[in-house]
Amino acid sequence: MNDSTRLPHEVLAETKFLRLVQAGHWTFAQRPNTIGAVGIVAITDEQQIVLVEQYRIPLGADTIELPAGLVGDESEHANETIESAALRELLEETGFEARQMKSLVMGASSGGLTDECVTLLQAEGLVRRHAGGGNPEESITVHLVDLAEIDGWIQQQQQRGCVVDFKVYAGLYLARKA
Repeated sequence: MNDSTRLPHEVLAETKFLRLVQAGHWTFAQRPNTIGAVGIVAITDEQQIVLVEQYRIPLGADTIELPAGLVGDESEHANETIESAALRELLEETGFEARQMKSLVMGASSGGLTDECVTLLQAEGLVRRHAGGGNPEESITVHLVDLAEIDGWIQQQQQRGCVVDFKVYAGLYLARKA
């Protein structure tokens, strides 16, 4: 049987942000109280991609990522759409407001580990409203990187020990196709 939705699910452990589930022989993670995740490909009129850097405890390293976040994870955002979550997260993390969001692709973040799917969206009509940095529990550095220099810039970040999230590469690929 390949479809784990047909197998009984047993919750092994649960916290505010994570649920560990057993289905047959497979153990995997779920995010309770959310309907998905978003990653935002934001490119300014000056042809700079907006990236964020933050320390990720599970990796023990700073990461370079697209602005991103969860959809419907807080009670005040319980009924939000993917697009409204992307607008909210972009503004919160980077200080950029977008006129609109265009859905690019949706896919599994780590299919062997979690049922989480991430939708990548392209932010259009960017206007800087504030410095960004995330909510009080986050410590986010915002980077504006010229697209013409992005490959070398990423290599420099890796050389200084940063882990680059694969969604950055997917976002760049999709941006170059546009």
